Amino acid sequence: MQNIYDVLIIGGGVIGCSIARYLSKFKVNGILLEKYNDVGDETSNANSAIVHSGYDPLPGSKKAYFNVKGNKMMKDLAEELDVPFIQNGSLTIAFNDEELKTLKSLLERAETNGVRARIVEFDELHQMEPNLSDEAKYALFCEDSGIISPFNLTVGLMENAMDNGFKLALNSEVINIEKSGDLYHIITKNNKDYYSKVLVNASGLYSDDLLALLEKPKYKIIPRKGEYIVLDHFNNNFCKHTLFMCPTKVGKGVLISPTTSFNYIIGPSNDLSNKADTSTDSLTINDLKTIASKLIKNINYGETIRSFAGVRANPDIDDFIIEESKVNENLFNVAGIMSPGLASSPAIGEYVANLIKEKLQLEISKNFNPNRRKVLKLSKLDENTYNELIKSNPSYGHIVCRCEKVSEGEIIDAIHRNCGARTVKGVKKRCRPGFGRCNGSFCQEEVIKILARELGCDKSEICYSDKGSEILKFYPKGNK
Repeated sequence: MQNIYDVLIIGGGVIGCSIARYLSKFKVNGILLEKYNDVGDETSNANSAIVHSGYDPLPGSKKAYFNVKGNKMMKDLAEELDVPFIQNGSLTIAFNDEELKTLKSLLERAETNGVRARIVEFDELHQMEPNLSDEAKYALFCEDSGIISPFNLTVGLMENAMDNGFKLALNSEVINIEKSGDLYHIITKNNKDYYSKVLVNASGLYSDDLLALLEKPKYKIIPRKGEYIVLDHFNNNFCKHTLFMCPTKVGKGVLISPTTSFNYIIGPSNDLSNKADTSTDSLTINDLKTIASKLIKNINYGETIRSFAGVRANPDIDDFIIEESKVNENLFNVAGIMSPGLASSPAIGEYVANLIKEKLQLEISKNFNPNRRKVLKLSKLDENTYNELIKSNPSYGHIVCRCEKVSEGEIIDAIHRNCGARTVKGVKKRCRPGFGRCNGSFCQEEVIKILARELGCDKSEICYSDKGSEILKFYPKGNK
């Protein structure tokens, strides 16, 4: 019997990768299976990128516990993984005295959850955010809220796990699971068999479907689609904080926030969906613009560079599901990780890893290194350092993406790391070529050439994202 592991994780989103990273602290033979061509290609790829402070979840809930703890862990984790993170604070806006009552109840909840928060009134609020609508009267200010790059966090977690010995299998969609004595027998769509003592279901939108292969789920995932608008990095003073509307029973509503790449994001919508629907439509985008105009006046939508949508794995119970199955021993379900799942991810990863450690009596690895090799960022280099770098490695002097100022050297590095980029989208997520105003019109061809050369394959084999999304079907004569 081959491919026997101590732990097998199904799902390469931020939760699965976080569990893998914290498990890699121990002496463990572990593997993560991901059905797509990269980690973080579903919900973790398309969300608000907010590290919530934890003022909103119901006190005593799993969401409250893991959100508050994860928020406190994020700064150190981002430093260890060299992932962009900014603690910019959030403002939840009230436009009238009735909404002020909601802010006061949220303030009480924040205090119960152990979150620093205070209410600011009109003058201070408009000093903090001069572009706010004149109708904005009050806000709940939470200074510990932050913004992060969700795909770089997911990649960083998995890369660090792999640096410490954890394995990754991409394009490995699970189609069946059986019990084989004390082992779980996992069968994938590409006809590979894996056996594991412990199985972790971190498959996000499909966690209920996956669990149904072994037992009847006690929860159901109800997918909700969120559409977003992205503005270019056109004005450093457009907004500094993450701006929320007052929350309602169906969610936190539309937000406006800077991103770690100094773009601005507006959204999300909140619509019932199917699990695979990431389309956008003009009616929803126009609705977002109408709602956002309540927060900030005179938004310049001429700076729009794209819209996108993500689907959230909302369960039919209003809390995270993080538990060992009562039917199948050593099966851990980590499901329904809706907002604030991104902020909660390090705390969830650590918690589940420790549960498994106790189950398997794992020893701590003395060789564990929490730090990922630094990612060279040309924008942070002074002129002399940059010139010396180009002398030693000329590829850093070849700018491939002019919108985002990304060099060939950065792309090569992103390809050759553990959990490296294999696709155009994978390169885009890691170092941003194609994320600018031209949306890859000028740099995509060059990225394809670099990928083919570095991966040792033909350019026609390079996919945009998943298998089947090859971009080039033929070459112009003489352009091999």
